[in-house]
Amino acid sequence: MNIVYPIIRAGFYLFSLLPFRVLYFFSDGFYLVVYRLIGYRKKVVRNNLTSSFPEKDIQEIKSIERKFYHFFCDYFVETIKLLSITPETLAKHMEFRGVEEMEKCFDKGQTCAAILGHYCNWEYLSTVGVAFKRHPDAVMGLIYHPLYNKVFDRLFIDIRQHLGGVCIPKKDILRYLVKYRRENRMSLFGYISDQGPKWNNIHLWLPFLNHDTPVFTNGEKIIRKMNNAVFYVDMERPARGKYVVTFKLITLTPGELEENAITRQFFAMLEETIRREPHLYLWSHNRWKRTHEEFDRLFKVVNGKVLPREE
Repeated sequence: MNIVYPIIRAGFYLFSLLPFRVLYFFSDGFYLVVYRLIGYRKKVVRNNLTSSFPEKDIQEIKSIERKFYHFFCDYFVETIKLLSITPETLAKHMEFRGVEEMEKCFDKGQTCAAILGHYCNWEYLSTVGVAFKRHPDAVMGLIYHPLYNKVFDRLFIDIRQHLGGVCIPKKDILRYLVKYRRENRMSLFGYISDQGPKWNNIHLWLPFLNHDTPVFTNGEKIIRKMNNAVFYVDMERPARGKYVVTFKLITLTPGELEENAITRQFFAMLEETIRREPHLYLWSHNRWKRTHEEFDRLFKVVNGKVLPREE
């Protein structure tokens, strides 16, 4: 990787220097290849859409599908743009709302957590630090799952950290949060919380987009342990390349809520966001490949641990 990575990064960096209008020209070309020619994960996308929106006819499903692939290609070129984007250019494409509420938490010595889904271009959340005026030294970070491909894992870290964001692997996040607290440093970390957990990490099922859905709860456990103020990230895309990010307060006192209340509230808010503009969600992910029926047949929960059933 020591030899290959600088070459690959240089190529992506040069591509990122292109203006947005040229990047979108390439995106339109990618769309023709990815959707029309290859049909990348088209079966997964179609199945996800039809099962999530049974009330929509096939023509509406196909319309959402086409819009999704157009956006998916835009997501790719927009993300590469983050390698070289300047704060001045970013300001023309991103608007952050609700940041002042988080700064009020910092004023009182309370750190924050933002929970979000794979909606709109979530990579741009790594740039939120530019919006903080009174706490420019606060740690702004993203909790992520390292990619198997080491070259692209390093590339995405560089992308996310270009404007001051900090990437922390999910297995290390609690250690870092404790470290920042001991250093009396304020922080805001984003938890992308709509991934599909593996069998042994399923501790909660809830209704989401017309499915009985297994969800992660570790994020909420960390939030409670750190007593974070919790904000939901609501993203909108009013025009191509334009995003509005609104941080909506869920709670200032997570410890006073019932167990899993934050997770339930997040998925309810995320579904409302998705139904507003469904093509902006990541439909290419096989989100519902694990069913509740199969889980009950293969596993049992003992003292909070998921264990295989004996044959």
